Amino acid sequence: QVQLVESGGGSVQAGGSLRLSCAASGYTFSSNCVGWFRQAPGKGMEWVSGIYDDGSDTYYGDSVKGRFTISRDNARNTVYLQMNSLQPEDTALYYCATNGGKYWGRGTQVTVS
Repeated sequence: QVQLVESGGGSVQAGGSLRLSCAASGYTFSSNCVGWFRQAPGKGMEWVSGIYDDGSDTYYGDSVKGRFTISRDNARNTVYLQMNSLQPEDTALYYCATNGGKYWGRGTQVTVS
C-alpha cells in the first residue's frame, strides 16, 4: 500500500534550519507531484510547497518563499524540504501528501522558539 513517512522535525531556535524528508513507497513515486503542508496548533491546514513529478517546477506559499526549498530524489523515492531562517510562526506539524491529497503521511513536528 501507499506509504509516506516524514522525518527530520525537531526543536530549533529562531533563525535556525531543519531539513524534512518524506520517504514514499507503494506507488510510482516518479510519476506524482508531492506537496508539503503544515498545521499549527489551533489553526487550519496550510499548503507550504509543491514539486512536480520530475522536479522541474517548484511552488511555495507566500509565508515560506525565499526561506524554504523543496527538492526530490526519485532514485530514493524521497522529497525534501530545506527550511532556513525558521521563525516561531513556522511551528507546526508538517505533512507530505501526494496524488492530489489522496495519500498523506502522519507528520513530523517542527517547533521554533
